[in-house]
Amino acid sequence: MSAALLSPVVEVPADVVLSVRNLQVSARSEDGLIPLVQGLSFDLRRGETLAIAGESGSGKSITSLACMGLLPQPQVRVTGGSIHFGDVELTGLPEKKMQDIRGARIAMIFQEPMTALNPVMTIGRQLVEAIRAHEPLSVSQARARALEAVRAVRLSQPEKRLEQYPHELSGGMRQRVMIAMAIALRPALLIADEPTTALDVTVQREVLDLLRDLQKELGTAVILITHDMGVVAEMADRVIVMRKGQMVETATTVDLFDAPQKQYTKDLLAAVPRIGTGAKRPLHDNREVLVRYDDVSVKFAIRQGLLGRVAANVHAVEHVSLDIYRGETLSLVGESGCGKSTMAKALVGLVQHSGRIEVAGQALSDLDHKGRKAIRRELQIVFQDPMAALDARMTIGELIREPLVIHGIGTLAEQKARVCELLERVELSSAVYDRYPHQFSGGQRQRICIARALALKPKLIVCDESVAALDVSIQAKVLELLRDLQKETGVTYLFISHDMAVVENISDRVAVMYLGQIVEMGTRAQLFSNPQHAYTKRLLAAVPVPDPRRERGEVSRLTGDIPSPVWKAGQQPERVQLVDIGGGHLVAR
Repeated sequence: MSAALLSPVVEVPADVVLSVRNLQVSARSEDGLIPLVQGLSFDLRRGETLAIAGESGSGKSITSLACMGLLPQPQVRVTGGSIHFGDVELTGLPEKKMQDIRGARIAMIFQEPMTALNPVMTIGRQLVEAIRAHEPLSVSQARARALEAVRAVRLSQPEKRLEQYPHELSGGMRQRVMIAMAIALRPALLIADEPTTALDVTVQREVLDLLRDLQKELGTAVILITHDMGVVAEMADRVIVMRKGQMVETATTVDLFDAPQKQYTKDLLAAVPRIGTGAKRPLHDNREVLVRYDDVSVKFAIRQGLLGRVAANVHAVEHVSLDIYRGETLSLVGESGCGKSTMAKALVGLVQHSGRIEVAGQALSDLDHKGRKAIRRELQIVFQDPMAALDARMTIGELIREPLVIHGIGTLAEQKARVCELLERVELSSAVYDRYPHQFSGGQRQRICIARALALKPKLIVCDESVAALDVSIQAKVLELLRDLQKETGVTYLFISHDMAVVENISDRVAVMYLGQIVEMGTRAQLFSNPQHAYTKRLLAAVPVPDPRRERGEVSRLTGDIPSPVWKAGQQPERVQLVDIGGGHLVAR
């Protein structure tokens, strides 16, 4: 019996775009059906934004996949209730008819762009294919539409981006491509599943403005799934708070923030990081250098022609010099594509670089194979995209145990005990040892990556957007865990993030990157209380504030294209000079 036959006919008001009634979604297991979503009901009206918030694994994304008809059936399926899109009942709708709706009338921005984009197709081809699947346009017309969408999400060199493959773009750039694909056909309903997770605050600001413009112009209804309560406060008209597949509380955004009724909602809002809350935490005062970047540059060649001559270079990192002190947390902030992750990859030996990088006084370029293997034990990294970082063929236990096996640490029993200890420390039960990555939510997968990085008890951990995929309550716990580990072991963090409230909460010092160069660097207090560089001021001004009463128009929009880091072969970008304005506060002049 189809799910559509399980529920009575629902009369949907004319202004309601989506009506969900008593939705039940279950997963098949050896013990029978396991409920994932239970008794969820709501209406979404034209031009309205409904935010669905809650912990990872609470059923937020499952609800969106049910609305899109993308549940991994038959393992997971709708077992009760109804989903009406206008006058069309979506549950039980044949796939052919669902395909006509999906993408054209209901579009979705997925949480993990690398797994949502086809790695063997160019960005342009994927956009053109999606557009032509729903509209009778020629290839050239569809390409013009695709170019318009890419420009709308403010990707630099939009014509060039259409010719690139997903792996050639940063995480933030890939997310903007996903947004461009979703808005290209101007849908009536847009489901945005963590649409700004991978974006820095300046681009996030523009994406949020873009979504609002789409609503004003077309009356688009939006379901916003996010753990960022600042985004909820700024974007949503109403909020549904979910936990363990059930609705805990629903209210207008103002009412929810002013007077939450349930304890879980109160705890969720209390965990939201706010700029200013980390100002009183004492700063790390050890000045013993653990890592030193000395005039480090990284560039990637762009080859053209039959002979593959270098026509241009992407200057990802340009003449960077900085020290990371033992036991401190140094944060790198800046727009996606500015060179933050490339800095980290150069440190752990994943990209070639010029200049000199030292770890505990040893230059990485001077080490032989044995020395490099030894130093890798001291340097670990938590990547931005957890699904791409985890081998889908290995169990969670095997993935976390793998570093211990590679370095020959402990017996099998000791290794398994260590894995179970780490799982408990990152708020996951040791019972998940034999499960696979696809069986976890995005936030849970990131916690698994953090556990793996901790396995070898390293001296330095690079956290590359390591808490971006986590809901605020788990994020707060993970940040507290990172601080506790630092107190216990003296571990050093290179913390890469676009969330300025998190950066203030965790950092001792902050370095601001723009187009591959450091333009400002100082203590947490210096950067947040008295920013000097215009770009730093712009970053702070774009931060969403978790206050729905704050006027949305207070932050001015950013205009113009992002400058390109691509320079013709032989050309060199202008090199900034950092000037000490007192107390180690360095600013580009």
